[in-house]
Amino acid sequence: MKGTNKWLAGWFLGVATLAMLLVPLQSQAQSQSPEALIRENVESLMADLEGRKDYYANNLSELEELVDSNLDQVADFRYIGASVMGSYFRNATPEQRSRFADVFRQTLIDTYTRGLVTFDYEELRVLSSQQAQRHEDQASVAMEVVAKSGQVYPVSYSLRLSDGEWRVVNVIVNGINLGLTFRNQFDQAMRENNRDYDAVIRGWSPEVGVDELEQGGDA
Repeated sequence: MKGTNKWLAGWFLGVATLAMLLVPLQSQAQSQSPEALIRENVESLMADLEGRKDYYANNLSELEELVDSNLDQVADFRYIGASVMGSYFRNATPEQRSRFADVFRQTLIDTYTRGLVTFDYEELRVLSSQQAQRHEDQASVAMEVVAKSGQVYPVSYSLRLSDGEWRVVNVIVNGINLGLTFRNQFDQAMRENNRDYDAVIRGWSPEVGVDELEQGGDA
């Protein structure tokens, strides 16, 4: 995949999480519903990026630092890493589990930071109508990404309540379940590398094609 396309894919991968990055969660998690929390942070994200895409495009390190400094308060990467490793998690050493979570996190930071300043979007909007929560510790919030072309991409992300804080654990973009996609990619990498955990972790580079995301799928 060409560099620009990979940035675009990265933007899709990270938009639901990035929408929550700019406001710390710890003081709000118990007083706000997941929907209200996300809505507020989407508005904060849009305000922060308004008129500054060119600046961030030329100062990516600043945007990466902003993302990195808030990420631990937003996404449960230990949980996500374990989910992506799937059945292989059981036989991985504690050091390999921790290293993969760190590598997975960094690859997404690098990719969607660039995608955020590259993708030509018009609006991010949280839907006014949301499905009711089925479980007290789990939530799903739907939003839409509107491209300047008019194309609308539905985004749904899953959160879980952990230690009193809502954290993102999965994202579905236009029907593509990214958690499941990454798990399949990890499985394929393990098979291709004769189940060499260290080799897979060293070479990890999650990829979802822009065409695939634009066309959607059955999540």
